[in-house]
Amino acid sequence: MAEVEQDFIVPNRLGFHARVAAKIVKVATQFQADVLIVKDHTVVNGKSILDILSLECPRGTRVKIISRGDDAEEALRALAHLFQCNLGET
Repeated sequence: MAEVEQDFIVPNRLGFHARVAAKIVKVATQFQADVLIVKDHTVVNGKSILDILSLECPRGTRVKIISRGDDAEEALRALAHLFQCNLGET
């Protein structure tokens, strides 16, 4: 079972809010891999909107995404693309 991880900086003006959390979950749930999001020492399920919102990540927050499973690399690549696209916000 593969495990990959990558650090990201929350790029969008409003940080992790409901619409952004829903986009993260939408991408993460397309894959079988487990997706975890880490802020400081708090680890949450990247496939749960409520868990993501509980992190309280404003713009500029550093988070780590860990993906574990057979399609872990693909899942992380898709989530990295979402961050590169400003989490889908303009």
